[in-house]
Amino acid sequence: MAPSISDIIREAAALSVSPAPTKAARPHPLDNLSVEEINRACSIAKAKRPDERLWIKVCSLREPVKKELAPFLEAERRGETAPRPTREADVLFFVLSSRGLYEVVIDLDAGEETLCTKVDGHHAPLDREEINQARAALFKDPVYIKTVEDLKLPPGTTIVPQGWPFGSDHPDPAIRRVFFILYHRNPANDHPDSNHYAFPLPVVMFWDLWESKVTDVHWCYTGNEQDGMTLGTGPKEYPTQGCQGNDYEPSLNGVTVRTDLKPLHVTQPEGVSFKVTGQLIEWQKWRFRIGFNYREGPTLHDVCYDGRPVFYRLSLSEMHVPYADPRPPLHLKQVFDFGDIDEGGSFARGVAHPQYFDGAEVNPSGEGRVVKNVICCHEQDNGILWKHTNTPTGRAAVTRQRLLVLQTIITVGNYDYIFAWHFDQAGAIHLESRATGILSTGPINVGKKSPYGTVVSPGVLGTSHQHFINLRIDPCVDGHNNTITQDDVVPDPPSAENGHGIGFRVKSTPITVSGFADANPLANRSFKIVSATGLVPHPSQMRLAAPDAHITSRAPFTQHHIWVTSYRDGELFCAGQYTNQSRGTAGGIADWVARKDNVENTDLVLWHTFALTHIPRVEDFPVMPVEIHTISLKPNNFFTANPALDVPLSSQAFNQSSTVDGDSAATPCCAGNGL
Repeated sequence: MAPSISDIIREAAALSVSPAPTKAARPHPLDNLSVEEINRACSIAKAKRPDERLWIKVCSLREPVKKELAPFLEAERRGETAPRPTREADVLFFVLSSRGLYEVVIDLDAGEETLCTKVDGHHAPLDREEINQARAALFKDPVYIKTVEDLKLPPGTTIVPQGWPFGSDHPDPAIRRVFFILYHRNPANDHPDSNHYAFPLPVVMFWDLWESKVTDVHWCYTGNEQDGMTLGTGPKEYPTQGCQGNDYEPSLNGVTVRTDLKPLHVTQPEGVSFKVTGQLIEWQKWRFRIGFNYREGPTLHDVCYDGRPVFYRLSLSEMHVPYADPRPPLHLKQVFDFGDIDEGGSFARGVAHPQYFDGAEVNPSGEGRVVKNVICCHEQDNGILWKHTNTPTGRAAVTRQRLLVLQTIITVGNYDYIFAWHFDQAGAIHLESRATGILSTGPINVGKKSPYGTVVSPGVLGTSHQHFINLRIDPCVDGHNNTITQDDVVPDPPSAENGHGIGFRVKSTPITVSGFADANPLANRSFKIVSATGLVPHPSQMRLAAPDAHITSRAPFTQHHIWVTSYRDGELFCAGQYTNQSRGTAGGIADWVARKDNVENTDLVLWHTFALTHIPRVEDFPVMPVEIHTISLKPNNFFTANPALDVPLSSQAFNQSSTVDGDSAATPCCAGNGL
């Protein structure tokens, strides 16, 4: 019997930072919901509907509106008191009898439901347990069983289905569905950790989540460009017979592990330099609050440097990954990793003296529980911060750069993403994004090639694709009224003053109306939050899909690097609130800039889209070395001098290199430079 939808567990809802407030302490307005608050909010929603069975999808903090929260935060920084915003929770759920989707707002202070909205024309996000339940039912589906029998795979072959959000329009938008791409384990070892992506089967199954059944079976195109849209160009029976094992686990792949790496220890014998009080973090003149929610993962709030406010809120708004193979059914691979299935995720281990942050999740019955270790906070050495050797005297002055790192890792099917916020000692914030994991592969006939990807193993096509990430920046540089300027470096025209033709200057153009702009490395283009913080956009390739493609209407934020909108409460997600099975009507940033609001000397939001166009290499398989991209927000005429002048000079008392012969007491390689 197929599992009922009420058995599905919803993972990831809110953060309860350790150490948590005591029961007697009133939570800060930005503290994420505790398990007790999740239980109470869901109980209130259920009590309003005593005759209905609810499948609760999300329960998370409803952040206070800015007009209430901003004065509270400003007073808090001054050590004063201000009216405390109402404590509220958002609850998203299905009513199972009607399959209707509802959003409700719970006033936790008053203990009552204050708003209920029926969500029409949109689908709730998926979650891993929902996919897991569907996968378990798939194995028992008669259509699936017959299809696998027809493949004539060797006895004992273990099939591994991978579920995907349904990335295209459908004639009946009421059908809540996913599709499964089928792989199988390495038959040479049948190990659970073998790389099943090296054995892609040429079949995809559409799955109805409400009815819990296969609705369609589609065969994949496996030929080359000359074969065109011709099905069945490969073996009809045992189609993976030409594939080979390609495992990444050393215990499975037979690779001899290197033995010439010496230990490298990072220690902090006196402990860490940062202070954590609930969700408040203080370090090296930085002061900010951290949050975590089911959609965005880590969020940063009320970010100040040396007592001066810089950012009201920083967050990752969306990540979109469309694939390049246009041949059905694999054209459906166009996932929104945050909106379709939520960022959530786990954090990285293996650093010195980290602070671990816990989370909380809710199940379909509305019961919360703690999820351990969703964010890691730690310090790390980052080499030289600044240095100069005075030529006349030969004296070197040098400081080492320390970073505060807030890191989370999410695994979305085949890919792993590491997102890390880096705070430095010179007043800059950096967002580092790393992509690793395994390529999402498709089948191809052995000996053939495709223009839509790279053959990374016999019979295995690593499909080309793009990763689009959008960073949402809500500035409050010494106040909430700001202006964005586009700064280009341009050559001076010939003139009496520029007689030698070497002059150049910065041309600054204010953005006065909500709209968009693009990076231009040939003009050294940057964008400045007047007049204090500069963003150098990542000059990445934008959307390659056709302007009228269905995917383009679903993800308009992928068209430009920079977007500027006026601030409005609740406008957090550049592709809209509901991206799962979206049909180009989910709203989002294209609608917001279309208002043509004033964005000069006002409360605004800066959005930056950057991308990785990934043409797979053979070296990316069976597991991909990390691909790193960094976005920086740097002070620009915000201070009166280098803000890191007060960082102590390095005496090399703690940071010491070893010489080639291993004698750390001998003269180090950087002696005379004070490293």
